[in-house]
Amino acid sequence: MGEMANTTTEKAPKRSWLKGLKSEFKKIVWPDRDTLTKQSVAVVAITVILGIVIYVLDYVINLGISTIM
Repeated sequence: MGEMANTTTEKAPKRSWLKGLKSEFKKIVWPDRDTLTKQSVAVVAITVILGIVIYVLDYVINLGISTIM
């Protein structure tokens, strides 16, 4: 009871974790501008297309349910 924690052992894991994090960040290969643009356009286009498909399906299902009722 009342023992004080050893501060030197608590800081060592943090430093090694930060060193590991820094070395991992050096391994990251960031895409070039052309690749980033193409992938961003693809994501936006697919999102818009899926939004339209979901809208059409919702409209058709809603129309079918209102016809049944």
